[in-house]
Amino acid sequence: MSTTHIELRHLRLLQAVTEAGGLTAAAERLHLTQSAVSHQLKALEDALGLPLVERATRPLGLTAAGRRLLTLAHTALPQVDAALRDLAKLKDGDAGELRIAVECHTCYDWLMPAMDSYRDVWPGVELDLLGGFQADPVGLLLDGRADLVITSETVPRAGVAYAPLFGFEMLALLPPDHPLATKKWLLPADFAGHTLITYPVPEDRLDLIRRVLAPAGIKPARREAQLTVAILQLVASRRGLAALPAWAVAPYLERGYIAARRIGKHGLWAELHVAVREADAARAYVADFIETVKRDSFARLPGIRPAIIAP
Repeated sequence: MSTTHIELRHLRLLQAVTEAGGLTAAAERLHLTQSAVSHQLKALEDALGLPLVERATRPLGLTAAGRRLLTLAHTALPQVDAALRDLAKLKDGDAGELRIAVECHTCYDWLMPAMDSYRDVWPGVELDLLGGFQADPVGLLLDGRADLVITSETVPRAGVAYAPLFGFEMLALLPPDHPLATKKWLLPADFAGHTLITYPVPEDRLDLIRRVLAPAGIKPARREAQLTVAILQLVASRRGLAALPAWAVAPYLERGYIAARRIGKHGLWAELHVAVREADAARAYVADFIETVKRDSFARLPGIRPAIIAP
């Protein structure tokens, strides 16, 4: 034991495996292959001479040794992160401004708690949310009207840098007693003849229409609502179907207020990313905001997975 070295990457690995509930999901979160995660975990267990996980359980459980190391991770990792943050403040300063533009209506549900967490450690950074729908949110960066944008698009633009947040599944929503509720998943033709209830945004910004219905030649009538709860109320009242992120509707599904089905056999998945000016990407308070949002999202939101920016 005296020659065994516990590294920060070991603690982050064990924490990811525990939070994700399995090696595959942990690998996605750490942006590693499953074989790399398995190898690192096995190497650590061999060095310690003790098993750390109960591989026969689903989700993976921890042995007594694994629980002890997880306690260390919960203690040490926040202290390391705080120390690195303090060093960054000494280097770059602890004040600034972040004007944030948000593309999706449902983002506020999880963004506000993340902003609260961020304020606790960066009280000198002024945070401001830009309201209203933005036709070109990333363009706000280039003309100086925003400092950070949360967007589903990663179209390359000169002077703009992107960072991945997370991927999420869009679910089709319908009344619990709707005839389509007997299906395991919905196909494009299932939406034909139904009103689609959406936020008041252009069709090319709606994944269900742009990626599923339009390619299949399905063009449903639309009814718009500003608020998520209004969309859900209209669905429950049999006024139409909708498609929203799984995290946004989880409490309503638990109460049986509405029903949800996957869109396609493998589901309709989307991603969210952060866009900032390239000149700002290395600023400590900007980078830490992105990490805070990502960390809080994985801690709070059900069913999300790591997002990937294609090269």
